[in-house]
Amino acid sequence: MAEPSPQQIAEKVRDAMLAGDHATKMLGMRIVEVGPGRAVIEMVVRQDMLNGHAICHGGLIATLADSTFAFACNAYNELSVASGFSIDLVAPAHLDDVLTARCHEVSKSGRTGVYDTEVLNQRGERIAVFRGRSYTMRGKPVVALG
Repeated sequence: MAEPSPQQIAEKVRDAMLAGDHATKMLGMRIVEVGPGRAVIEMVVRQDMLNGHAICHGGLIATLADSTFAFACNAYNELSVASGFSIDLVAPAHLDDVLTARCHEVSKSGRTGVYDTEVLNQRGERIAVFRGRSYTMRGKPVVALG
């Protein structure tokens, strides 16, 4: 039997992670794309995501970016966790906005990685920029491939 391709591995990891990812599902996030070191996730801003200023709570925008980062950095089927991240919220998101987070790997060396995520609304306006740092647990796959 042929070894799975890097893309097939990323898709198997996506499916396994999503099955247990209650936060991502609760917020209605939809995984649009996943591949080795990259991911794209969408989220529609709902009424229950608005803060007292009637804009999307910044923590929920960070959660969207963090989820996208998680799917990107785990796509190699090596269990990876966030060792830290920073986010800059540069514009507000409003009710019914469709936010798209696009994450890509900047650097992966040894057990650490750096990933950048940009969050845009449906008009292509930048809402946030996020940089995540990952730590990989060597020898611990996310999912069994056999």
